[in-house]
Amino acid sequence: MAQMIRDFWKNRRLIWKLAKNDFKTRYAGSYFGILWAMVQPVIIVLVYWFVFQIGLNSATAQLKEGISVPFVLWLVSGIVPWFYFSEALSNGTNALLEYNYLVKKVVFNIDILPLVKTIAALFIHAFFVLFMLLLFALYGYLPGLHTLGIIYFSASLLIFVTGLCMLTSALVVFFRDLTQIINIFLQVGIWMTPIMWSLEDLLAKYPILAILKLNPLCYIVYGYRAMLFRTGGLPSLGWMNVYFWVVTALLWVLGSRVFRRLKVHFADVL
Repeated sequence: MAQMIRDFWKNRRLIWKLAKNDFKTRYAGSYFGILWAMVQPVIIVLVYWFVFQIGLNSATAQLKEGISVPFVLWLVSGIVPWFYFSEALSNGTNALLEYNYLVKKVVFNIDILPLVKTIAALFIHAFFVLFMLLLFALYGYLPGLHTLGIIYFSASLLIFVTGLCMLTSALVVFFRDLTQIINIFLQVGIWMTPIMWSLEDLLAKYPILAILKLNPLCYIVYGYRAMLFRTGGLPSLGWMNVYFWVVTALLWVLGSRVFRRLKVHFADVL
């Protein structure tokens, strides 16, 4: 793992250049270009907002200690990090398949390809973070120093999903069905993460559902909301801080080891 991190740092300029190029070429040839990357998530947010706030009459949501906040802010603060995780995992898993022509080049360091994909996904994520801050400002939640905490949680999510992509990108070369499994996982995962519902409300009725807090994305969503609604910070998240970084470290160890063990066979299989 240490060697892979050194490779990332050594090739940081190349990684940044490839990430920007990946983002630009993804929508090359279409009339609206990168606007397509923004349209779909915005439509999804509007659909969820209509269903839950208009259809199910969820005008507000509950934070801890009974604090009520507008439901649209509750929704956006949870779904923005999920959008990044979903895109980064999907694209990062297929990094070696997409860049198979680079994998076959002996002189190219293929270790950086999953990181290229997760960094490329940050460009759209940055747009949605700005959109989210603007929406919060319109509702009276003005950004301040506490808002800088979003950078920490975004970086934490980047590190987590990169470790996960190192594992999945290596395995998908030999097991192509993993792509479909991940798509199903993402469809289910958005409902298993407290994005459109309150975990605290469920715990009051079903304490056993505390197991859902073992979802690492729960830490990220809670962190975004803590920063945006000013309900606390890292200390208030307690054991979730330690748990998240332990899981992330284990993912990096496992992902880097599997990637290094299998990389000698990538060119032959692809």
